[in-house]
Amino acid sequence: MSKIAEKAERTEKTERSEKTERTEKTEKRKHFTGMKKNPIYRREMTVSSRSVRYPVMIMLFNSILALVAFLDMYSALSQVRLTAEIQYSRFLELYVFVASIEFILLLGLMPALTAGSISGERERQTLELLLSTQATPLQIVTGKLFSSLSHAALMIVSSFPIIALVFVYGGIRMVDLGVLILLYIAVALFAASLGIYFSALCKKSTMATAVSYGVLLFLLIGTYVVNWFVVSMAQTSAQGYFNQVGGSRTQMNSGAFFYLLLLNPAVTFYRMISNQAGSGNAGENILQWFGTRSSNFILDAWIPVSIVLWVFLAVLLLMGAVKMIDPVSGKRKKKKKKKKKKEN
Repeated sequence: MSKIAEKAERTEKTERSEKTERTEKTEKRKHFTGMKKNPIYRREMTVSSRSVRYPVMIMLFNSILALVAFLDMYSALSQVRLTAEIQYSRFLELYVFVASIEFILLLGLMPALTAGSISGERERQTLELLLSTQATPLQIVTGKLFSSLSHAALMIVSSFPIIALVFVYGGIRMVDLGVLILLYIAVALFAASLGIYFSALCKKSTMATAVSYGVLLFLLIGTYVVNWFVVSMAQTSAQGYFNQVGGSRTQMNSGAFFYLLLLNPAVTFYRMISNQAGSGNAGENILQWFGTRSSNFILDAWIPVSIVLWVFLAVLLLMGAVKMIDPVSGKRKKKKKKKKKKEN
């Protein structure tokens, strides 16, 4: 009996040691990754994997890109048959055209993917249930964000074979492709953060979608219009002054309003893609759109500064969304309002 008891103790000790080793390994993995797997992210990915919406979206996304790419290649090859000359600039134009179409599709799809993420839970009356679980508001917001970014990353990766057609003829380096992907990720993060912020702010998904696209249109068109208006007003006032006083007219610029274009994704993309395609003068001419100005650090490093600014604003928008759905902060606001009413 003593031998049997000793064997049982040994087996228990070995099992305990194995369990401790497993727990230590899991703790090290958790410490390395920073946190456990987000339950909201897991839920969103399982729900999206069972629906037909995202596979159809990816299929349409790549179908549009493939159709555009093959039509452009067909026109280039037909011109080769007629003239018996190969113009390699046409294949660079193919890269620019396909990359631009993908940029427009990403910028247009991301707010639609995230604008109903939190407001949809509120409409289905499931947001309170999520907040009553162990999931924190930060986990809810980051889970919704990374699920939409995962679909964006899948769309970007699935379009690699179409963009890689230009590598057959050369002209684009791998570094240029890496910068393009980095810009895509930054734009997707910024547009998704806009959608999540207004989804937490608005009670209905339709309102959140409309406001998200309205702000995005202001960044795309409004920043240009503001600079154009400032330059035109400055030129009219300067023209009246020089007509009265006399003298040569100096060219005016939009001043500090010009740096609003750092928030414009289309301007940064245009400058990057023109530099990659060899038409660097077109990208540099953006800096002279609204008057001449001397070079500085921001103008020289326009693309990285713009990307860093997008990421910074995305973090601020996500923090605002977390605070808006946090029930503790909402109770604090109500208490402050009650105190102010009592004091008045």
